[in-house]
Amino acid sequence: MSRPEYEALYGGAAGGGKSDALLIEALRQVHIPHYKAIIFRKTYPQLSELEERSDELYKKIYPDCKYNSSKHRWKFKSGAMIYFGAMQRSEDKTKYQGKRYDFIAFDELTHFTWDEYSYMFSRNRPSGPGTRVYIRATTNPGGIGHGWVKERFITIAPPYTRFVDEFDVIMPDGNVKQVKRDRVFIPSTVFDNKKLLENDPNYIANLASLPQAERDALLYGSWDSFDGQVFTEFKDNEKGYNNGIDTHVINGFEIPAHWKRFISFDFGFSHPYSVGFWTISPKTGTLYRYHEIYGCAANTPNKGLYHPPDAIAKRIREYMDFEQKKLGVKLSYRGVADPAIWDNRYGSDASPAKVMQNYGVYFEKGNHDRLSGKMQIHYRLEFDSDGRPKMYIFKNCKDFIRTIPLVVYDSHNVEDIDSECEDHIYDETRYFLMLNPIDKEKPKRKKKIEGFNPLDQ
Repeated sequence: MSRPEYEALYGGAAGGGKSDALLIEALRQVHIPHYKAIIFRKTYPQLSELEERSDELYKKIYPDCKYNSSKHRWKFKSGAMIYFGAMQRSEDKTKYQGKRYDFIAFDELTHFTWDEYSYMFSRNRPSGPGTRVYIRATTNPGGIGHGWVKERFITIAPPYTRFVDEFDVIMPDGNVKQVKRDRVFIPSTVFDNKKLLENDPNYIANLASLPQAERDALLYGSWDSFDGQVFTEFKDNEKGYNNGIDTHVINGFEIPAHWKRFISFDFGFSHPYSVGFWTISPKTGTLYRYHEIYGCAANTPNKGLYHPPDAIAKRIREYMDFEQKKLGVKLSYRGVADPAIWDNRYGSDASPAKVMQNYGVYFEKGNHDRLSGKMQIHYRLEFDSDGRPKMYIFKNCKDFIRTIPLVVYDSHNVEDIDSECEDHIYDETRYFLMLNPIDKEKPKRKKKIEGFNPLDQ
């Protein structure tokens, strides 16, 4: 609560007193008549616990404050107001268009998308003179926003370390002005909450008894595994980069010209597009993702580059030409893509598939069976008794390595993934795997060999 940064995220585990800290922080400026604050949860039903807790706290501190349940708003004697808000659907963010709040807070930030969170930057401005304008958030790991929250607050800098973004703004007179915004992550676990442990010593046992992924997240604040994660099998183990054991990520190697090559594609315009280059070992049937093109805006998760199909086709063609020139032979690529790129709503000549053919980039329609495609990824990620999977990812494919562990289950269709997450690499991967499906049956144990020899030499 003493941090000076514009943004601060507090939490990382259960039991740290996050919600209480957020509710009390909102009171900091209620002595100012024009002060306005808003505290968000994803849905209004989820807000009920916050509203009940605020009733316990606020009336003890300000006995004359009043709550309007229909407006979800506290009003204080000075005239200051604290609102509770929700964004059940992404488009709900526009309900706050034209409004301004001195203090904006998000409880359980990983339940929100980046678009929902960042939209409120534009609503964070002074309601009058003399107020401090800033944003605070709390969260546990997990949820649809896990990836962007982790990238923005957790991996960007060590805890308690101020991180500064710098932006160049072209002013009306043509001069460039540099502006800055800073942020920080403050970790907490149940071990920081002495009063909770004093009142309920068994609460730690409750957290310890959870399934491993949820226990690691809620008890220890681990951001590497969390409840709802789909591909818990995926391992990026640096110790196995050279020998391929107990990892899916490996160092790259020169792929022989006679190995079959594949291109998988998921189209995106306002959302990212994804292109994967794959090959298959002719002896073992093991798959290798050796290159990727990911059309995502810098520093903006799940935001596309607005590239038309011809611009994407040029990028694919450039890499195909580069690879063939490097090897000195003509290569054949089998392409597979989302069936939606054959959509001829603008005329058959204008469909993305048709446009890309003009650049010598050809695709066939991918199998859109979502559940079967998901299971193929599970089967390929599964390790055999020697610690080897049936699919490897070259370590230069950084966006696959970043996004696949962040795919989460849909809260309504629990067998499928949540399509609101950054699922574009996931989609093109399952199209490719459905070209080369395998059964769940585990391979028989092989005699261990020293080192890693993907070329079978």
